[in-house]
Amino acid sequence: MKHSKLTLFMLTIAFVISNCAPKELLPPPDRTLEYLMSLDEETLRTLDTDSDGLNDYVEIYETETDPLSPDSDNDGLTDGEEVNEYNTDPNNADSDGDGLSDGDEVNSYNTDPNNSDTDGDGLSDYDEIMTYKTDPNDANGDADGDGVSDVDEIANGTDPTNADSDGDGFTDGQELDMGTNPLNSSDPVYLAMDAFSTVNFAFDRSNLSDAAAQALSDNVELLQGAPAFKIRVDAYTDHVGGDQYNLRLSLRRAAAVVKFYTDNGISEDRIESRGLGKAPVECSASEKESNDGCEKNRRAESHPVSTLKYSPGM
Repeated sequence: MKHSKLTLFMLTIAFVISNCAPKELLPPPDRTLEYLMSLDEETLRTLDTDSDGLNDYVEIYETETDPLSPDSDNDGLTDGEEVNEYNTDPNNADSDGDGLSDGDEVNSYNTDPNNSDTDGDGLSDYDEIMTYKTDPNDANGDADGDGVSDVDEIANGTDPTNADSDGDGFTDGQELDMGTNPLNSSDPVYLAMDAFSTVNFAFDRSNLSDAAAQALSDNVELLQGAPAFKIRVDAYTDHVGGDQYNLRLSLRRAAAVVKFYTDNGISEDRIESRGLGKAPVECSASEKESNDGCEKNRRAESHPVSTLKYSPGM
């Protein structure tokens, strides 16, 4: 009888020990949300099933994130990084609603995932990165180096990644400085150095031939279409005759061309002229021996003179 009481006591002690001992936890791969919710708070606070930096209790009852997934919103940041480091919403892939995921903002673009306009320039981070290809971290950025900020370019309708939006040789900054249209390749009209025709004269003459008059008419038309340009007339003679005579002859030739221009609507303040005497152009041996000299030296050149502040490509 005494032995039976001892046996009963021992069995009771064994039962109590067995039921009071901590239960062995399931390994992470076997855990479910239901299983975790069956555990007490103290145990849950010791567990981080998905190894994201947040304990399971916090995930289930505070942040309402998935304790079985390290990145509940699949934005490229762990739930722990979002809560503890970046203060972003671990249940929203795009906390600031700018169209870029929190992970891309942090890991790829170095922008603020809680601010849709990181540099405060009035353009969203998404627009700067995806639409305009500008720097979302520089409010005064000038992506194309044309002297106009990206924000101002977008406001003006010019391309912030192309220094010369209209392809006319002037940068957008130069055009805005000159008051011309950076979106119009014909503004300003620019005349190349060889835009005007040169006219020739008969031997020892300063009157204009029909061919010369036609060539000068074409020059007039070009000049009328280029209000930012003036014109300079340089007149020459050939080698025949004395220097003083040829200087006077070249002046008469220059005056004849100037008169044609003024008679055809070009104001005098847009014209300058020079009589330069004998032309510094070599003639052939036969032309040098001829009494009629060298025709290509008996000429008046018309040169465009720009009043623009800038030249294309400079």
